[in-house]
Amino acid sequence: MKFVLPIMNKKYSWRNSVFAIGGLLLMQCSTTNTQPTNTANSEQATTVTAQKAPMNMGYGIEVANLDTTQNPCADFFLYANGGWLKKNPVPPSESRWSSFHELNDRNYAVLHAILKDAAAQTNATKGSSVQKVGDFFASGMDSAAIEQAGLAPLKPELARIQAIKDKKGLLATVAHLKRKGSSGMFSIYVAQDDKNSTQYILNLYQGGLGLPDRDYYLTQDQRSQYIRQEYRKHLQNMFSLLGDDVATAKKNADKVFAMETRLAKASKTRVALRDPYGNYHKMTIAQLQKTTPNLDWTYLLGQMKLQAAKEVVVGQPEFFKELNNTLKINTLADWKTYLRWHLIHSTAPYLNQAFVQENFNFYSKVLSGTKVMQPRWKRVLRATDNGVGELLGQLYVEKAFSPEAKEKALTMVENLRSAFQEHVRNLDWMSEKTKQEALRKLDAFEVKIGYPDKWRDYSGLTVERGPYVTNVMRANEFDFQFNAEKINKPVDRTEWAMTPPTVNAYYNPSMNEIVFPAGILQPPFFDPKADDAVNYGGMGAVIGHELTHGFDDQGSQYDPQGNLKDWWTKEDSEKFKERTTLVDKQYSAYEILPGVHVNGKLTMGENIADIGGLNIAYTALQKALKGKSKEKIAGFTPEQRFFLSWAQSWRTNATNEYFNQQVLTDPHSPARFRTVGPLSNMPQFYEAFGCKPGDKMVRGDERVRIW
Repeated sequence: MKFVLPIMNKKYSWRNSVFAIGGLLLMQCSTTNTQPTNTANSEQATTVTAQKAPMNMGYGIEVANLDTTQNPCADFFLYANGGWLKKNPVPPSESRWSSFHELNDRNYAVLHAILKDAAAQTNATKGSSVQKVGDFFASGMDSAAIEQAGLAPLKPELARIQAIKDKKGLLATVAHLKRKGSSGMFSIYVAQDDKNSTQYILNLYQGGLGLPDRDYYLTQDQRSQYIRQEYRKHLQNMFSLLGDDVATAKKNADKVFAMETRLAKASKTRVALRDPYGNYHKMTIAQLQKTTPNLDWTYLLGQMKLQAAKEVVVGQPEFFKELNNTLKINTLADWKTYLRWHLIHSTAPYLNQAFVQENFNFYSKVLSGTKVMQPRWKRVLRATDNGVGELLGQLYVEKAFSPEAKEKALTMVENLRSAFQEHVRNLDWMSEKTKQEALRKLDAFEVKIGYPDKWRDYSGLTVERGPYVTNVMRANEFDFQFNAEKINKPVDRTEWAMTPPTVNAYYNPSMNEIVFPAGILQPPFFDPKADDAVNYGGMGAVIGHELTHGFDDQGSQYDPQGNLKDWWTKEDSEKFKERTTLVDKQYSAYEILPGVHVNGKLTMGENIADIGGLNIAYTALQKALKGKSKEKIAGFTPEQRFFLSWAQSWRTNATNEYFNQQVLTDPHSPARFRTVGPLSNMPQFYEAFGCKPGDKMVRGDERVRIW
């Protein structure tokens, strides 16, 4: 699947298609648990031990985080992180706690200072970056004004829904709410055409659900049944807060749940959504209209100001056929109820405390296990980044990103690219013809580091000191229009899909680009002052991960220009699939909780990227070390520091609720298996830590090696 540019609220744009390393995206991750499950058995540890280093640091390796009573050849995750895991239970305001969160908190401190300073400048020039950033943040921090306003900012939207009198009015209201960021009915966005990457095209995608995934509505296990029960209570509570009496609120909750369940049954699974060909169905608007006659698409798109679209890519035609049926089956009153719910669902975090708390109670407490809400400033900071991200990003990089960091990161990227080229040339399972195509694609990779060369223009966005929810909806509508205007136009390859402070990285197959925001180019992933082994085990592996996404089971279906096009020989394609089957088998065997296994097919792309990325980073490190002294630091060789850096990058504690949600919805494997999975396939790791056949970290004949 591909990365998309949304024309709706950004939080709906990521889907399961983003080829990212798997950080935070500056969003709240909820929940608790104190210790991961599946701890290692008490096999005797090897003689590899850590010596004390100044300030508990080994030039980037955090020695205090180790647990040297563990055997690195039995469970390297615990060996590298056991000390940290014991000292860092999940905070009550989170669902997991990790190296990503630690770095994110450091970034938040910088961003908070920037936002407080901007908000204090009440006389800033109207329309300036400081005014828009400062007023957006100030509107969210003014809790007294938010409480006093209550539902007043939404009254025009609620009145619009109530005034619907016919199907035309229904479609007009759906269009209006889509522009404001509503999640109702379906998803719509602008992206590069998968088969013509030089042009943007309108896309329609399944959606319209209040639960995170269709399986929550359909699976019959005990936890799913509990989630559905709690969700129906949440729906009822939200309708009560909207002013419905108890009986009406329950009736409305039941109606919404029934409508969403019908849409869920018509939705594809997350694994099925990973097939780019299976989710590409280009139609003219006339053909779409014939397929779904109850939806007047010419009128609907006109109301969304998308009338320039002459063609559309429909991701899941069966979903839209069922949506077409529901328009005939459900009454206007049903649809009014449904739209009221999706309006409040999309705006609840920005309203008064009663709505905020009820939203938190279900989506964070029940789904993810978070015990207490994060402080308001963190929540408003995320909303500001989501609404005016590149304005905030400009202020951030001035304070937090050095030219030295950018230059060293670019050097690492080229070293990783060179190592990848060497790997491709030396593959024993791939023909020369396919190798040449792979090298051509690798040469064509675009690299973006730190922040955009061309900043986005926000002059058309109005931001005021309040109401907060109005600023959020204005920002959503601004994004919608910004992307709507791209239809049928050439692609702007200078754009970024993450803001500079984001602790993450991504590969976009349609752009054939790898992107590393300034937010992640910091310890523990990257430190210009750390030794090569640590940087290559951290940021080098992240770079390798994103490079490998261009050649995973999805990315490998796109050519050097970003078009969905088969460039493999039939024989090589079959050999590639044989190797990916081993990846599926390996990761599907991992059990994160009793009876809860990783979905090897859902996580396939990320697992391939982890395995390939770490192997490529190791080769790049050996090139960087050539001719240099391989001295031990803190008692560890460069190779050992490399693997420790990788493992310590993934230190994570999480709640059981988080793990349950992750294996159902997240294309990334849990951190424990992202650590041990790639290492268990690497003879270089065995050699570095003296592992022998029979050790748990050592694989036999079914060792995975693709790239």
